[in-house]
Amino acid sequence: MIKIAHLSKWINIGNIRNFILKDINLNIAEGEFISIMGPSGSGKSTLLNIIGMLDNPSEGEYQFFETEVYKLKEKQRSNLYKTHIGFVFQAYHLIDELTVYENIETPLIYQDIKSSERRAIVADILDRFQMVGKKDLFPTQLSGGQQQLVGIARALVAKPKLILADEPTGNLNSKQGEEIMELFTKLNQQDGVTIIQVTHAEKNAGYGKRIIHLLDGRIEKTETNK
Repeated sequence: MIKIAHLSKWINIGNIRNFILKDINLNIAEGEFISIMGPSGSGKSTLLNIIGMLDNPSEGEYQFFETEVYKLKEKQRSNLYKTHIGFVFQAYHLIDELTVYENIETPLIYQDIKSSERRAIVADILDRFQMVGKKDLFPTQLSGGQQQLVGIARALVAKPKLILADEPTGNLNSKQGEEIMELFTKLNQQDGVTIIQVTHAEKNAGYGKRIIHLLDGRIEKTETNK
């Protein structure tokens, strides 16, 4: 599904290259559940953003379903992202001016799905997440856990093949966090969704079948969970 070869990302300060990521080589098969760990500043979120096509590497190759991502035009890349990838952010990134229903519906509008079909899809996911009674509320009227659920529902509504989660439980209490991780596990095992999460929490990382440890922008080691 994902092949990354000799990928680096740097910023120039004066004439000096400061590496955020350095010579990353990584293959991820469809249906895997991957956790990325490492201290602050190790490049975790940058790597996730590059995989999610929200950021560009300075050099290296990135293939997504055998397509060279950075040889595509921006519009083609955007279509690839919208069709196959759902992003779950720690800070939710919900649109405050839109209701729960409208936030969840947004990815479907980008995909030009007819309004009648959109209504059916959103109704189904609201039911699945037990949020039917909250569909007309705005994000500011929800708790942190509820906002994160809306963010996950929005990420899932277009049935992506890949979910990228950046500290998905960072703003939640332990019970809410556990529920989110159980939901990811279910999506991975029952629906075959590939999941890549960035996390600081050892417990959350343990949900992944493979844990990739980053240090100073490099892959330090990889662990496999049974």
